[in-house]
Amino acid sequence: MKIFLAQQNYHIGNFESNSKKIIEAIETARAQGGDLIVFSELSICGYPPRDFLYFNDFIEKCYRAVDNIKQHADGIAVLVGAPHRNPVVQGKDLFNAAYFLADKEIKQVIHKTCLPTYDVFDEDRYFEPANEWNIVEFKGKKLAVTVCEDIWNLGSNPLYRYCPMDMLMPQQPDVMINLSASPFDYTHDADRQATVKANVLKYGLPMFYCNGVGSQTETVFDGTSLVFDKDANLCGKMLSFKEDLQPFILNADGTIDADILEPANQLPDTDLNPSALEPALNIAHVHDALVMGIKDYFTKMGFTKAILGSSGGIDSAVTLALACTALGRENVKAVLMPSEYSTGHSVSDAEQLSKNLDNPYNIIPIKNIYNSFLSELKPLFKDLPFSLAEENIQSRTRGNLLMAIANKFGYILLNTSNKSELATGYGTLYGDMAGGLGVLGDCYKLQVYELAKYINRNKEIIPANIITKPPSAELRPGQKDSDSLPDYAVLDKLLYQYIEQSKGPDEIKALGFDAVLVDRVLKMVNINEYKRNQFCPIIRISPKAFGVGRRVPIVGKYLS
Repeated sequence: MKIFLAQQNYHIGNFESNSKKIIEAIETARAQGGDLIVFSELSICGYPPRDFLYFNDFIEKCYRAVDNIKQHADGIAVLVGAPHRNPVVQGKDLFNAAYFLADKEIKQVIHKTCLPTYDVFDEDRYFEPANEWNIVEFKGKKLAVTVCEDIWNLGSNPLYRYCPMDMLMPQQPDVMINLSASPFDYTHDADRQATVKANVLKYGLPMFYCNGVGSQTETVFDGTSLVFDKDANLCGKMLSFKEDLQPFILNADGTIDADILEPANQLPDTDLNPSALEPALNIAHVHDALVMGIKDYFTKMGFTKAILGSSGGIDSAVTLALACTALGRENVKAVLMPSEYSTGHSVSDAEQLSKNLDNPYNIIPIKNIYNSFLSELKPLFKDLPFSLAEENIQSRTRGNLLMAIANKFGYILLNTSNKSELATGYGTLYGDMAGGLGVLGDCYKLQVYELAKYINRNKEIIPANIITKPPSAELRPGQKDSDSLPDYAVLDKLLYQYIEQSKGPDEIKALGFDAVLVDRVLKMVNINEYKRNQFCPIIRISPKAFGVGRRVPIVGKYLS
């Protein structure tokens, strides 16, 4: 049997575009003698549709798209993802479903069983879990069709009551097929391979795993669809961060008519769960995820041009380089806004960066504007000493200038704050925390440095001085980040234990971190939740990002 996997980038709610892609892939696969083509989870409407699923009109459009696509299931069968109405009164109104189309008909609808409701997922909010399990019979083969999370429950996950493959095995399937929308994080490629391998070893069946690709606001899907033979050898691995369409031949004995890319004994057996932050871990994929996150956010929102403040620091430099790669250097404007506290090399470093990237830039000194603020505020501030208030006026002045230019010329402001800063509240609301998209908000400071090295892997793009000089907000004379924050080599590892590993203060102290430092840092994290709650969407590259996947109370007492 010749099976195609169609790894595509969908636009949520853009039924015309999504259907066109799907139909074109079906036609290509049929022309090449395909028997079956498999698409990813909720491919008709895009994933995750979230509260669009409450709109009857949205569901009607899903149904009409399926009706349109089934007309092309002629001489080839199609597995495609879309919502399916629950015909009974009890439970949620919808199922998350895979539609099996053949002979221009909907032959079968398979419902998802395991509905993830953690981190960025909230499927139990919308969907009813499957209550029956049946194989799909096609061309003498019995297909065990599952949807994404269904293969992550091998009977031992306490989140779920049923393991779909266990329910299907009495019907003696020949092959497993999984329609997935599995987001990227820097551990997830290994996790996926381990999970697919575990399924193959448990059930003794080959697996075709089709994952979506593309970015949906903060969530990036990397594709990297997989094909395993019955002996758990990896025989197919599709492109990462790119659309792809590939055929695979499934032989009668469960082998795949393809070279073995990696034998079973060389593939991971368990999820990748590093106990400490490894800044360079999968940094090339992190880079590609951020580029895709920027590009898709702009493309799908209809934006074309970006603007950002270029300070001569590492964060703005990396953000600028990523944006130029994603959008084209001519579409990214850098604005240098030196104050009286800015060092000369900050301006020259930022200028050199833009010259290296060949992107447009302007220099707007803020000294006069800043002094005007101070003059107007003097009757209130009187002779009180210089403080955080004066520092933040500079940052908010820059934010106002950037937004003014963005409004005037149609730019979208990219935020350059990193995860270490956001975690500890080291940023100014309505100043350097302004923006439409947080590019580095899920990258710790040490990861930002690794990204800079990766960007410079072939030639110097980011000037060496930007990478080597001590980081500083330059809001007061001689200021350094280290005046307010612990050394990033310590801070990032501590934050990682709290945020990604969900360890409490006593557990973190037991790892050898200074007790006073732990209390200080965790207090900073928790009292600044109100700032992060007002922050823009952040491109997710870690197992636990700030934003929709991390829901903690703003006014919580825990650790404060």
